[in-house]
Amino acid sequence: MPEGPEIRRAADSLEKAIQGKPLTEAWFAYEHLKPWEAELAGQHVDRIETRGKALLTHFSGGMTLYSHNQLYGVWRVVKAGEEPQTNRILRVKLATADKAILLYSASDIEMLTPEQLAAHPFLLRVGPDVLDPDLDAATVRERLISPRFRRRQFSGLLLDQAFLAGLGNYLRVEILWATELAPTHRAADLSETQLDALAAALLDVPRLSYRTRGKVNEKRHHGALFRFNVFHRAGKACSRCGGTIEKTTLSSRPFYWCPGCQK
Repeated sequence: MPEGPEIRRAADSLEKAIQGKPLTEAWFAYEHLKPWEAELAGQHVDRIETRGKALLTHFSGGMTLYSHNQLYGVWRVVKAGEEPQTNRILRVKLATADKAILLYSASDIEMLTPEQLAAHPFLLRVGPDVLDPDLDAATVRERLISPRFRRRQFSGLLLDQAFLAGLGNYLRVEILWATELAPTHRAADLSETQLDALAAALLDVPRLSYRTRGKVNEKRHHGALFRFNVFHRAGKACSRCGGTIEKTTLSSRPFYWCPGCQK
């Protein structure tokens, strides 16, 4: 499943295609959304926000389209009037005079008022998004040492969207490698220096991945193009200490690490 950086880059491409342009067509597969087709015609997309793995498409009329790709959903940008040949099921189409964005296969799709958006159960559960420019290391550090999270092992905590939205498996292993921490540690076990380093890495690593402009490639893991130091490198030498990178399973996901320098 794509992680926060890949989802934000996908949102960027959707915004580039249709942001600020009058909608010539809005189409929804689900009956409960059909009444919005006529309402949205002529409006434009103000912006597309990411909250972890959810996309929020904000319209000029004040409504927001909530969509969560889950395992199989995927957005596509096409020329207006074009419908690609695919086995996927089309769920949403938002078209302008020159471009359209298409959502395939997703099932978690809702149109929300501002009040409904503020009270949405998923959005209330997820923590701050690691790619939110207003989120800083001091806030992340406070979350790490809060009673809710301070005694949880990093192997599970860094996959929990309630802690920080947008993290996933490759980010989990690369953040812990960058900070030289074993996955069994908890925030309660760390020194002040280690806490500062981890809080910084929890933002720096995802943001580096986003800036390096990796693209989603569905035939390879996550499609991230920034350099992996341990992810999918089992049996190879660690670039920092020369030790052998190992693979295990933690929190039901493959985990890669260097026992030589992650203590």
